[in-house]
Amino acid sequence: MPVIAFQGRPGAYSDLACRVTRPDWVTLPCRSFAETIEAVRDGQADEGLLPCENSLAGRVAEIHALLPEAGLKIVGEHFQRVEHCLLAVPGARLEDIKRVHTHPVAMAQVRGLLAYYALEPVTEFDTAGAAELVAGWGRKEDAAIASSLAGELNGLNILQRNVEDAAHNTTRFYRVALPDSVTDAMAGQPMMTTLLVHIRHVPGALCDVLACFARYGVNMTRIESYMLGGSFEASRFLMDIEGAVEEPKVHHALTALVKVSEGHHILGSYPRSPFRDEM
Repeated sequence: MPVIAFQGRPGAYSDLACRVTRPDWVTLPCRSFAETIEAVRDGQADEGLLPCENSLAGRVAEIHALLPEAGLKIVGEHFQRVEHCLLAVPGARLEDIKRVHTHPVAMAQVRGLLAYYALEPVTEFDTAGAAELVAGWGRKEDAAIASSLAGELNGLNILQRNVEDAAHNTTRFYRVALPDSVTDAMAGQPMMTTLLVHIRHVPGALCDVLACFARYGVNMTRIESYMLGGSFEASRFLMDIEGAVEEPKVHHALTALVKVSEGHHILGSYPRSPFRDEM
């Protein structure tokens, strides 16, 4: 059976996203993003699922630092709604809870809950790990903020669902695989391409780069600057554009890009998620 790797403990939001995007695959928990990438490279997993940005927390910088040198390609994208649950041991009631355990990022996303019930926040290494701890302690006064899957896997009850402050909290993931792997692309299916562009240190350099895409009618959905080599000069940009590398307009834009930049690195062309039409 195919395997998809993710960073985190069983029941993490990345685990949940794996089960949604690859429902018939085995999920492989890994301790770090680097270990997730290595699992794909050495054949332990057929694909990896890596979070690349969140609608509240922004870009996951470590992913974009690792991917260019990883030897993998992006073969798909997935948007996962983050639905935090307040989890407790069987028999515990809301009025029993005194402390809430979760990852610091998740804790910052449930401030309303903490304030309303005057709960003590206790940060842990991840959301699913917090659920494991609460289940292991077996104390009614301790609860976790994690996914419903984490509650199910650890035998915890859901006291409240959707306790996050922002209803639009969504994480975007890259599906990554070896360069020679077969993609899900189908004829006529809308595609996306993610690339890194190294611009020149001259006035108007970024304008010249953007003009390459505008000239050929290629829509850009994302652009972010990067520090490169410890320099505070922003010389590298991450870009998401609509279309595949093989499409004529994208091909022409990338050909023009060669003349006005220091170079570019294609991280992958992959099917466009239907979620983009719902945003």
